[in-house]
Amino acid sequence: MKMEVSVKKIKSDAEGLFRRGEYFCSEAIVSSIRSNFELDMPEEMIAMASGFPVGIGRSKCVCGAISGGIIAIGYFFGRTKGGDSRVEKALALANEMQEEFKKNHKVLCCHIHTKGMDMASGEHKDQCVGFTGEVAEIAANIIVRELGIKNLDLEV
Repeated sequence: MKMEVSVKKIKSDAEGLFRRGEYFCSEAIVSSIRSNFELDMPEEMIAMASGFPVGIGRSKCVCGAISGGIIAIGYFFGRTKGGDSRVEKALALANEMQEEFKKNHKVLCCHIHTKGMDMASGEHKDQCVGFTGEVAEIAANIIVRELGIKNLDLEV
């Protein structure tokens, strides 16, 4: 794992993956985190994010970008054994991330964010590309802060 990353590049890469149609929001976030941190994370972790776009399986419930960010945070801070108290840190950091998003957008609900939009339109895609980048940035900032990783964007 790299101990120096550019959070701006993580954001940009996630946005680009979505904008180019390579991945949807949640997948793009996991892929960008994986590649930029150079994680020994199996590609199947990206696949695990495939059911979350368009508000979990196109239900327009929780924003898929939020789900992707939570997957990324869980990778670093979640537990792999029942009873492991690390779950408390994962929960706190996931809550921090979604609260930051809600501070900027009021709700997590895809249905509300896309109300009245044509799902294939430029307006919808532009908004979701932006949400993807924003959540990738929030998640990356949390990971960088919590693990003491150097953010190359803060170099003077």
